[in-house]
Amino acid sequence: MTELLTTARPPRQPLRHRLAERGIDYSLLLLVPAVAVIAGLFLYPFLYGISISFEPQAGGGALANYTSFFSDSYQFGSVLRTLRLALPVALVSVGLAAPLAYRCRRDFRGRRLVTLVVMLPITFGSILIAQGMPRVFSPYGWVNLLLKDIGLGAADLLYNYWGTFIAAVLTSLPLSFLLLMGFFGGIDRSLEHAAATLGAGRAARFWRIILPLAAPGLLTTFMLACVEAFAIFPSAILVGQPDNQTHVLTIPIYQAASQNSDYTQASAIAVVLTVIELVILGLAVAVRGRLFTGSATGGKG
Repeated sequence: MTELLTTARPPRQPLRHRLAERGIDYSLLLLVPAVAVIAGLFLYPFLYGISISFEPQAGGGALANYTSFFSDSYQFGSVLRTLRLALPVALVSVGLAAPLAYRCRRDFRGRRLVTLVVMLPITFGSILIAQGMPRVFSPYGWVNLLLKDIGLGAADLLYNYWGTFIAAVLTSLPLSFLLLMGFFGGIDRSLEHAAATLGAGRAARFWRIILPLAAPGLLTTFMLACVEAFAIFPSAILVGQPDNQTHVLTIPIYQAASQNSDYTQASAIAVVLTVIELVILGLAVAVRGRLFTGSATGGKG
């Protein structure tokens, strides 16, 4: 009689243990749904838009859409108009949000009210802000009436560059404020206390400790504010001068797609806009990396 000797199979290890043995972090699986959504809603449309930009509707070769855009001085001028609007808007938004966020990093009486007032434009949206501005900045609006009462005269803040600039700042300021509150609030307060015990005044603590530590966050906020300002569209039309001063890149994209039904030309202009944004963001990332490197070098010294 032959006996079959069977060996017991070892228990199957959980998936996270098997992944850990291969040097894979189990928590990375949580990124799968987000990656799938990004691939379906952003990556595929983005690659599709790039591909059709090289298939001009009117023919003339793969680069016809780009040649048409860059050879038209009026259309190409929208690049400079976009930069002239987006960069100052980002700078002013960060400049206004930074002192407010620095003050609101700690609790004080009225902090909630200040936060509520700064965050209020988010609830309105860019279209509602642009539609409400004519009532505020019109010749008989309360701003110009106040300026007349104090003897400064009326200000022309509608249907030009400045109307769009104000609307864009109001839109991007709350987002900049939220981000900077997180950056300033994340700075270890024990560093300030240590500097204070060594005799550093409030100004010295700000310029030598807080600002260097917050500089990467300021640049990150500037980058995101730039992206927000580059996408400006309703304000450029409703309170700007879309045929001249505020003829930003989003306007020819809309005209090509909605008015001319030429989605290939619209995609080409959108690609140009994306490349410009990536160049600016790349420069900002490079500067941000140098700030981190400089801080590490300074710490070693």
